[in-house]
Amino acid sequence: MTNRDPEANFERLWKTFHRRYPFFRLRNVDWTKQYEIYRSKVTRKTSDDELFDIFSQMLAPLNDGHVELIAKADRIHGKRYFNPEPKPRFRQEFTNLDIKQLFKTTNKTLVANGFGRPKETQAWMLHYCRSHTFGYIRVLELEGVKKRKLITALDTIGHDFSGLQGIIIDIRDNPGGEDSIAITIINRFCDRKRIAFHRKTKIGPGEDAFTALRTWHIEPQGDIQFTGPIVLLTTDSVFSGAEVFALGLKQLPHVIIVGDHTNGIFSYQLEKTLPNGWQYYLSYQKYFSPEMVCYEGKGVPVDIYLLNKRADIDRGVDPLITCALKVLTSKTQRPKDS
Repeated sequence: MTNRDPEANFERLWKTFHRRYPFFRLRNVDWTKQYEIYRSKVTRKTSDDELFDIFSQMLAPLNDGHVELIAKADRIHGKRYFNPEPKPRFRQEFTNLDIKQLFKTTNKTLVANGFGRPKETQAWMLHYCRSHTFGYIRVLELEGVKKRKLITALDTIGHDFSGLQGIIIDIRDNPGGEDSIAITIINRFCDRKRIAFHRKTKIGPGEDAFTALRTWHIEPQGDIQFTGPIVLLTTDSVFSGAEVFALGLKQLPHVIIVGDHTNGIFSYQLEKTLPNGWQYYLSYQKYFSPEMVCYEGKGVPVDIYLLNKRADIDRGVDPLITCALKVLTSKTQRPKDS
């Protein structure tokens, strides 16, 4: 039974964020002040549209892509959606159609440098190709695949890449997914057991109301591990589980990150439903590097800063690929005999 009482719904939303959202200080938002500002705007006579607008205004300063509010359509109102995420630079530069064209440019650049065209694996989200010297893997997403298919795909790539001198891993525009899938992939590039990240979960109001810190590890798995030079390509439209992937891969000493920092929203989303039936989502976990650095709101940093531009499509060359190849070549060239 739904309860459309605007005041009850306001209290529920505010209290859930008060108890479970961990980033008010980081996002520079005084949540108690937000209550003082917006609670007085809500009465028993507040309409659904007005209430949605009030919620959106209250949540907007969080600037968090994992905060969402969804009012489903009914016979009177159409569906409404709010997300306070600032549009990533990559998405400002490229439309959806442009992004498809950009990755066609990526493929063209690979082929021009002796690679075959990227092909799909048993795991739909892994595409790969190789030249005589280097390999390329694009990770489109980190969910929606059974572990058995993922392992089979990683085995296939591992055997096909046997003997290569360097690998490019491309997670540009990856929306994220599951930590377990990220770790399963990273394990194929590990030299030894290492800490991937730490995580704790917000469980109540106050700065210290968290679960105990938990630690996730990466370690060698599979018949073959590649531990030679790796270049990881990122942008600021890499989100969530893909950021965890970048954070874990960053711990390997043979990895160089090229591109732009990731988006800075690491947490899984906590899904809740208001008494009136509206759905809302929020971040509720804090991730840390092995050294206890939290990259929330900042993203995983790069070693070499380089941006894709719309003009890359017109030129027909992906500069991040050419940069990655230069990095790999410099890492693998043998010094000439004196």
